[in-house]
Amino acid sequence: MLAETQDAEVVLHRFNKLLQELVRGTMSRNTFQPWEIEILLDIETCNLREAVKRETLRRYQKAVQRSMEKGARAPLKLSEYLQGKKSAAKKPQSA
Repeated sequence: MLAETQDAEVVLHRFNKLLQELVRGTMSRNTFQPWEIEILLDIETCNLREAVKRETLRRYQKAVQRSMEKGARAPLKLSEYLQGKKSAAKKPQSA
């Protein structure tokens, strides 16, 4: 991803804007950074049901924000986020 070469704060701002546009259902632009296209294609391949799409995208956005606040240089993909959630659900709970 080219996002690693950009300032993390700028990347996070662009990511948040992209996700807000997706949640609203309106894209107000027609040019994207290569990493934004990767994110959009990844979201499309995840085939989210419409009933849960908005809430899933909001949770994904918050997870990316937390990740980048902790030092990540680029947003994780939705597929990576969903895989992490699936793995966490499979782990046995320790008391």
